[in-house]
Amino acid sequence: MRKTHLFLAACFAATLAACGQSADTPETSEEQAAAESEYERGPHNGRMLRDGDFAIEITVFEDGVPPEYRLYAYRDNEPVDPETVRARVLITRLDGEKTTFEFEPEQDYLRGQGVLVEPHSFDVVVVANEGDNSHRWAFESYEGRVTISDEAARAAGIRTETVGPQQVGETVEIIGRVELDPSGSAEVGAKFPGTVMSLHANLGDRVARGALLARVESSSSLQTYPIYAPISGVITQRNTNIGDIADSDPMFVISDPSRTVATFPIFPRDIERVRPGQSVLIRGLEGQRAQGSRIRDFLPLAEVSSQAVTARAPLPNRDGFWRPGMAVRGLVSVDQRRVPLAVRTDAIQQFRDFRVVFAKIGETYEVRMLELGQEGPEWTEVLSGIDAGTVYASENSYLIKADIEKSGASHDH
Repeated sequence: MRKTHLFLAACFAATLAACGQSADTPETSEEQAAAESEYERGPHNGRMLRDGDFAIEITVFEDGVPPEYRLYAYRDNEPVDPETVRARVLITRLDGEKTTFEFEPEQDYLRGQGVLVEPHSFDVVVVANEGDNSHRWAFESYEGRVTISDEAARAAGIRTETVGPQQVGETVEIIGRVELDPSGSAEVGAKFPGTVMSLHANLGDRVARGALLARVESSSSLQTYPIYAPISGVITQRNTNIGDIADSDPMFVISDPSRTVATFPIFPRDIERVRPGQSVLIRGLEGQRAQGSRIRDFLPLAEVSSQAVTARAPLPNRDGFWRPGMAVRGLVSVDQRRVPLAVRTDAIQQFRDFRVVFAKIGETYEVRMLELGQEGPEWTEVLSGIDAGTVYASENSYLIKADIEKSGASHDH
């Protein structure tokens, strides 16, 4: 099993750059992934297991049928009649669950008696008997699995919860856009009217609180005084040049890009259903990124032509993903019902053709393919794919997905 101290953290947050691989794991993740994929492939693209001149090719067949094991036997690289071979496969999953598959001959292969349930991630033991000869192999066959130390997971902001009953809301879809939060912006002007003598910040510059922005010569005292940044942030407006007369208008506007809001026009048909305090799941129009929030407030005036009222929801933006002007889709929870199993909606990721969460066992995370029911902004109903009481990654699970994809441990038989 590949073990990492969350090498991906440096890619997603500069504060996690110190979370590198430990000294006792010198291989890079790419080298490890390559090593794990280096095994002989057989004529049916399965894993070849050899013992002297006898071999078994183990495959997972899922073309038009539920996934099942199929074994092909060879001696001296020539096919062996499956009627002459008895075989058994034992798989052990991450949580300790064991399943044994018996096999029956069919055409030119041995067919496993049972469905191989996703995820296809387990330790495998294969036993085959031909006449008086017995053969045994053991190997790891992992997918969607990665080990992350608890320390590194905490540093990356990965949090966990337990699968169980929750209130899931009926939803209303709304379309809006990302804007800078007005409460995270500051207008900076001259203390006294006068001539702008020098400028020390430009549009787009990131400045710290207390940074020198400009110097102005007072028209009354003819003394030059400095103007400092009252907050940390990015210069989003610069409304002056050297030689201009600074008066009551703002010379600069500084905005904190980590403080954004999603604004949504709520049209008359939905105004009675959408209220402050309701949960809203915010997604980009493209991609899988999602973030939960709540309707904070409504602007006091309606838009004259459409009669829409603007709702605002906080959209914390620590990693800078949400850009002002970006179009977003919101799912607002407007009605509630209790379901026996649910997971946090923003914990769900796309993995191959499945929607998944990542179960946590010890310090290892592994995909769980879900069949989902009603989806709400905060919670989504689970019909199958994970058991009650399972601990799963509920926050920043996209980091786990990225780590798995980078390692190449996505799907292999």
